[in-house]
Amino acid sequence: MPAPAVELLAAIGRTPLLRLRRVAEPLPHVELWAKAEHLNPGGSVKDRPARAMLLDGLRRGRLRPGKTILEATSGNTGIALAMLGAALGYEVLLCLPANASAERLRILRSYGARLELTDPLRGTDGAILRARDLAAAEPGRFFYPDQYSNDANWRSHEQTTGPEIFAQTGGRVTHFVAGLGTSGSFVGTTRHLKARHLGVRCVALEPDGPLHGLEGMKHMASALVPRIWNPAVADARLAISTEEAYAMTRRLAREEGLFVGPSSGANVAGALEVAASLPAGRRAVIVTLLPDGGGRYLSERFWEAAP
Repeated sequence: MPAPAVELLAAIGRTPLLRLRRVAEPLPHVELWAKAEHLNPGGSVKDRPARAMLLDGLRRGRLRPGKTILEATSGNTGIALAMLGAALGYEVLLCLPANASAERLRILRSYGARLELTDPLRGTDGAILRARDLAAAEPGRFFYPDQYSNDANWRSHEQTTGPEIFAQTGGRVTHFVAGLGTSGSFVGTTRHLKARHLGVRCVALEPDGPLHGLEGMKHMASALVPRIWNPAVADARLAISTEEAYAMTRRLAREEGLFVGPSSGANVAGALEVAASLPAGRRAVIVTLLPDGGGRYLSERFWEAAP
């Protein structure tokens, strides 16, 4: 019997949880699982908060016909908003660094989004400042959800990602490991898991320095800190280098058949580091996220390196 048809917004979420066996083979006492967020309709974990922020704006009357959706993004939230804006009939204007991958720029333009490219040396912080200026100058024109300050961001993960992980592991999850960007996925998922399972340990990942190649991730000490970030929810914080992330991204494609982006490589590398730090023989069920697919980075040279 065919599955029932759903509308685009209803197709977001309920992504599969995949067992990573080959990259975790040296640690037989650990189950390593990755949530395949790259299989969302818009291709990333950002579909969840984008939907939540737009629905919240509609409920509050802040998003209404004639307004333009405005956001600062490194790419994935912008793609999700461009997709949903097209589906709902809203124009979308996005501020993002000019060094965003060519694939991301083409995807955004394919959805009809208008782009304002900002100084690449200022990263997402430059895009945020530009979006704030535009919103302040013409408040009647724009709906500016501001993913870095919008509680609907982290709540989307508290209400969907966290419950899905808990159910998919049968409540056995012992560790949750994920990178920080807006911090919404980490904060929201962690809040739910800790409410359900007091023993779960949640580890936040960051790039190891301000100059890094991990799109979408923030080095908090040198960046504009998102208002929704709450360091108190993390049991530990772990630094990951761009090189580690790139190497694991290649391994995931070649050893697990998972064609994902560098933030996924960072997450899995961090999860394996957490697993390796456990006492010998201690059993664990470690869950991380695969935030987006590798197709958005095909022009990047790291794919050409040796395994």
